[in-house]
Amino acid sequence: MSSKQGGKAKPLKQPKAEKKEYDEVDKANIQKKKDEEKALKELRAKAQKGALGGTGLKKSGKK
Repeated sequence: MSSKQGGKAKPLKQPKAEKKEYDEVDKANIQKKKDEEKALKELRAKAQKGALGGTGLKKSGKK
C-alpha cells in the first residue's frame, strides 16, 4: 500500500476573525492606549539618541 502524497501538506486555513463592534468608551480607551504607546516610543528614541550622542573621547588602538 503506497500513497502518492509528496511534498509538504498544506496548512489548514484559519477562519477570518469577526469584526468587533466598539462603543464610545472602548474607542476612547483604544485611542488613549495608542497615544501612550506613541509617547513612550518617542521618549525611548530621545533617550537612545542622547545616550549615543555624548560618547566622549575614543581611544585609538595604536600605542
